[in-house]
Amino acid sequence: MSTYTAIFRRAEFRNLWISSALSNAAATMTSLTLAIVVNERTGSALLSAAIMFGPSLAQVVGASTLMSAADTARPRRVLVLLAILSTCAVAVQAMFDLAPAVRLLLTLAVAYGLSIGAGVRWGLLNEVVDRDQFVLGRSAMNLSVGAMQIAGFGAAGLLLQVFDPAEVFWLATACSALTIPVLRYGLSNRPPRRVGRTSLRETWRGNRVLLSQSATRPLLVALCVPNGLIVGCEALFVPYAGTGAGLLLAAGAAGMMTGDLVVGRFLSRSSRRIASAYLRYLLAVPFLGFAFDLPLGVLAGLVALACVGYAASLAQQEMLVDATPLELRGQVLGLESALRMTTFGVVAVAAGAVADLAGSRSTITALAALSLLASAVLTRPLARAARIPAATLA
Repeated sequence: MSTYTAIFRRAEFRNLWISSALSNAAATMTSLTLAIVVNERTGSALLSAAIMFGPSLAQVVGASTLMSAADTARPRRVLVLLAILSTCAVAVQAMFDLAPAVRLLLTLAVAYGLSIGAGVRWGLLNEVVDRDQFVLGRSAMNLSVGAMQIAGFGAAGLLLQVFDPAEVFWLATACSALTIPVLRYGLSNRPPRRVGRTSLRETWRGNRVLLSQSATRPLLVALCVPNGLIVGCEALFVPYAGTGAGLLLAAGAAGMMTGDLVVGRFLSRSSRRIASAYLRYLLAVPFLGFAFDLPLGVLAGLVALACVGYAASLAQQEMLVDATPLELRGQVLGLESALRMTTFGVVAVAAGAVADLAGSRSTITALAALSLLASAVLTRPLARAARIPAATLA
C-alpha cells in the first residue's frame, strides 16, 4: 500500500499540494469574513449564506462552457492565471468598502473563472501520481483543504475580533499571492491531455459522453445531493452562532480531515467502498442534534463527528475515475466538482431563505433529515454502479 511519504517525495505533487493549501486558506478567510460583514450589515440569513456559498452557483456555468479546458489547455498556464485572478479579486475586497450586493456580484464573477480550476487540478493529479495512488493523493489534497479550513476559519474568526475586515482581506490576499510562484516554478509545463479547442461545443461533447454512462450518473448524484444538504446546514452556522460559527466550521474541517486520513490511507479499495455506504449516513445523523438547545462546544463535537462522513466521497470519486475514459478524466473530475459545488450553492441559498422564515435550528434539522433520506434512496443505484467493472475505455 502506498504511503503519504511516497507521494510527497514527488516534487510536482508537493507543489500542487502547497498551492492548494494556500489557495484554500485564502478562500476560507475571505468567505467567512464576507459572511460576517454581510450578516452584520443586513441581519439576513439568506444574504449571509448567499455571500458565503452562492459563488458555488457559478460552477455549473463554468462546467457548461469552460470545462473542456481541464483537458485541452496546458495545466500550469491555467492554474497560474486563475491564481492571479483570485489574488486580484481578494485585493479588491480589501481596498474598497463595497455594498453587499457588489461584493456578491464580484465573487460570482470570479467564481465563474475559477470554476475550471478543480478539473485542471484533479486531472493533473492523475499525471503526477501513479494510478494506484490517486485516492491517496486525493486524500492528501483533501487533508490540506481541511487543515486550511481549520486555520482559515479559526484565524478569521479570531482576527475579526481584533482587526477590521479589510485587514483580514489583505492577509487573505497575501496568502493567495503566494500560490503564484509555487505554481509557476513548481509544476512542469505539461501539454494538454487531448487535442481540441477550449469551447462550448467541446465542453458539451465531453459532458454528453460522461452523462450517458450508467455508472456515472448515480455517482454524480451521490457526490452532490447528500453532501449538499449538509453544506446547507453549515451555511447557517453564521446566523445560528454569529462569531461562534468559526468554531463550528473549524470542527467540521477537523472531522473531514480525520475521515480523509483514515479512509484514504488505511482502507483498501474494497474496504473504502464498503465503508462509504455507512459514512453517508454518519454525515447526516449528528446534525439532528441541532434540534435541541445544546451548548456550542457539544454541537462542535457533533459537527466534527458528522463531517468524518464526507470521506464517503473518496470511494465514489475513485469509482468515477475508473468508469471514465482517460482523455476525459480531467473533465469528469471538473464536472463532478462543478456539479457538487453548484448543489452546495443552491442548497445554501435555499437554506438561508428558509431560515429567514423558520429559524436556523429548524432548518438545519430538516436538511439533515433530507440528507438521510437521499442516502437511503441512493443505496441501490450505488450498489449497481459498484458492480460495473472499470471502463474499458480507460
